[in-house]
Amino acid sequence: MSGSPETDTSGLTLLGRPARLPRSPEEAVLERVPNPHPGHRYCVRFTAPEFTSLCPLTGQPDFAHLVLDYVPGEWLVESKSLKLYLSAFRNHGAFHEACTVAIARRLIGEIAPVWLRIGGYWYPRGGMPIDVFYQSGEPPAGVWIPPQEVQPYRGRG
Repeated sequence: MSGSPETDTSGLTLLGRPARLPRSPEEAVLERVPNPHPGHRYCVRFTAPEFTSLCPLTGQPDFAHLVLDYVPGEWLVESKSLKLYLSAFRNHGAFHEACTVAIARRLIGEIAPVWLRIGGYWYPRGGMPIDVFYQSGEPPAGVWIPPQEVQPYRGRG
């Protein structure tokens, strides 16, 4: 399927096709599409409330609620490829900090956003939640960027 430059999907390898889960984040393909509004500044948000990875020491699963906000430049990340990329962490052993920052850095490298932030709200194992936040710089003036509003973990209280 192809169309105008801003809706041309002919170069995409995942959208509209069957795709297997990548074995690792490094193997995962992140695809991009042209920003249909390159002259305007706006915020795009992706939320992954069931993100999983593995503890690199114990192999036990770790769970997080990720909130990713970015102000696009020339490119948008294609959402199916992002979902597959995030799912590739399911069998990947890395600390919370490594996962959260790696996702941000990979996206910055692939789509060169004007601005990006990620909040990794990790559920506790061993009684202590670890929340990880990364931001590429100051948000651009004049763009409404809503708060992430993910409540800190409170246990059963």
